[in-house]
Amino acid sequence: MDSESYYTFNEYMKNNDNELTASMEDYMEMIYRLSMHKGYTRINELADALNVHPPSVTRMVQRLGGLNLLKYERYGIITLKEDGEVLGRLLINRHNAIETFLKLMGVQDNILLKETEKIEHTLSPETVQCLESYISFMNDNPDVAERFKKYIQKNSSPS
Repeated sequence: MDSESYYTFNEYMKNNDNELTASMEDYMEMIYRLSMHKGYTRINELADALNVHPPSVTRMVQRLGGLNLLKYERYGIITLKEDGEVLGRLLINRHNAIETFLKLMGVQDNILLKETEKIEHTLSPETVQCLESYISFMNDNPDVAERFKKYIQKNSSPS
């Protein structure tokens, strides 16, 4: 086995070209979700949605504003700039693709969100595209999806 081919998880994550941390991505995804209907959100809404304290939200929103992803007025509203909206949509699509894939694989609803959240920051756009292709294939071939579902049920039941 060639040991130079393997790295620790942290080393793989260091090689990530993304300038945003996983936490920043979570904030952007949630800001996008909360802004979908009204076009904006507020610090307290974001804090409640992410289960964090408002001062932490304010600090992160200021950082994201510094990256030109959003606009925030003190004690006001948070609105996404064009780049932030594009990123938010990409993050939602990634989240949905992973969640749908895991659901197709038989992951139970009670852990689905937790598993999706753990995975979503580690996959490349190319891998997400592969998941989307797999999902499309399964949607276009419901007989295969049903056979897989039966296979999982048969092989996961206690003997």
